[in-house]
Amino acid sequence: MSAATTSHPLLRVDRLTKHFPVRGGLPGRRQVVQAVDDVSFEVWAGETLGIVGESGCGKSTTARLLMHLVRPDSGTIAFDGKTLGSAMSRRDLHRQMQMVFQDSYSSLNPRLPAAVSIAFGPLVHGVAKPAALGRAADLLQAVGLDPVVFANRYPHELSGGQRQRINVARALALEPRLVILDEAVSALDKSIEAQVLNLLLDLKDRFDLTYVFISHDLNVVRFISDRVMVMYLGKVVELGPVNWIYRQPRHPYTRALLSAMPSMNPRRRTMAAPLFGDPPNPINPPSGCRFRTRCPYAEAICAALQPELAEMPGEDGRAIACHIHRPGSGHSRATQAGLAA
Repeated sequence: MSAATTSHPLLRVDRLTKHFPVRGGLPGRRQVVQAVDDVSFEVWAGETLGIVGESGCGKSTTARLLMHLVRPDSGTIAFDGKTLGSAMSRRDLHRQMQMVFQDSYSSLNPRLPAAVSIAFGPLVHGVAKPAALGRAADLLQAVGLDPVVFANRYPHELSGGQRQRINVARALALEPRLVILDEAVSALDKSIEAQVLNLLLDLKDRFDLTYVFISHDLNVVRFISDRVMVMYLGKVVELGPVNWIYRQPRHPYTRALLSAMPSMNPRRRTMAAPLFGDPPNPINPPSGCRFRTRCPYAEAICAALQPELAEMPGEDGRAIACHIHRPGSGHSRATQAGLAA
């Protein structure tokens, strides 16, 4: 991971919360889906933070909250020390932070050729049309597409990998410092996925970028990330350096998630299901720890008290939200031996 050049993180998220109201239900009773609930984390300049978790855990909602495409119910987002809404406007934020979406086709305007799609952002922000189109041609070249061939092609004339390269180029058109990639390679076949991943690494070095990389593919996250944040039912359950998380997962959910990764070694077979049952209903999540209904180590304290995400001493910035890893929490495994379990 590249060292941060400032004393504060590039992106700081503090207690971010978003609940979506549910239509229907019982009269006089308001129900909400707790998509993101009290999420806090930091992203340092030059690093790639990977976000993983099951479908419905809040990864994509978190990304949209960061971009302010969805307005949060509470919490703050600060970019380079400036808080969004007070010291920084949405327009200024979008000059510094851009996003690449999962669906490469629907995120492009079908009526605009590639070069115009890439140049659209700079044009909106006041760049002259010749300069914007020139920047689009340079970015097409940077993502491996010949501008002579691809500048005037429409989305339906391109393959999925070519469309995603154009989406990456469009995200870079405003010269942002941070790029959010929400399942940016999940719709691509493996050979094209590898090409796009290598492209992202090259662009990161060339343009001095910082990434937030969201994916359900644990191998891809391990390949590209410096740190990993694990989410479950709208909460962060574990956060830390990628090697620590993958080699020595601490939270029971992280262990179960990683144990589901396919292995190339036929002798390393999974003989028992790592998890049983489906995630609870986000409209009415369990009390205390949200993972307790599927956790083999759940005890009374897990139902009574919600564990806070806390840093572990001597573990290089790893943070865990679990009573097992907090001495004195009241859990029977909360011992010094339990910390290394």
